[in-house]
Amino acid sequence: MPTPTALELLWGTQQRPKRGPKPALSVERIVAEAVALADAEGLANLSMQRLAERLGFTKMSLYRYIPGKAELVALMVDTALGAPPQISGSAPGEEPWRDQLGVWCETLYQRFSDHPWSLEVSVGVRPIGPNEMAWMESALGALAETGLTHAERLDAIVLLTGHARSLVQQVRGLDAEAFEKQIAQQFAEMVAAAADRYPAAAAAFAEEGAAAGGEGALRFGIERILDGLAVLIARRR
Repeated sequence: MPTPTALELLWGTQQRPKRGPKPALSVERIVAEAVALADAEGLANLSMQRLAERLGFTKMSLYRYIPGKAELVALMVDTALGAPPQISGSAPGEEPWRDQLGVWCETLYQRFSDHPWSLEVSVGVRPIGPNEMAWMESALGALAETGLTHAERLDAIVLLTGHARSLVQQVRGLDAEAFEKQIAQQFAEMVAAAADRYPAAAAAFAEEGAAAGGEGALRFGIERILDGLAVLIARRR
């Protein structure tokens, strides 16, 4: 039987033997264990050998299901991303698309936060799986009645995705609240030592509740992106 490609594994289109004993392993089990290993120790520490040891099998036995690490990582990204949020209704006074995209971006931020290793392998030209396509479909569907062109809707997704990704990269290794406290304290101490040289920074961090990054920045950025889209949508109408 020919070796399955990453796309065939992602979409379940590879040919499978119709007869024979029940497989001792499954692609789903291998990928789930790989995600757990990467979450705990980082992608750099993931190897087919280590994964096989965790599963209690030989490395060669894994290759019967997944031909290599590149294909494994493609499956891991789609599994870690999971299905997009199911959104029903909208906040009072808001248009449905705005509430839907807000939840969409916040959930994406959380998925990347739960699996930060996925940031480095979910860029560039690569195989795209059904979960990732479902996220795109969900966001495009939210914008379907806005009057934006297809290109503009895709660009809106790029903006929101980039915002979520960049903030996860900033707070990587810390929870959002701890990051905000530490960064605010660090910058406040630095500018206090030279407030005359950096008066704008000193004033910013002297304000109660001031912070850079974290969930406050996430929500602020989402709202400003959606504000801009709202202006464009109003113009189209």
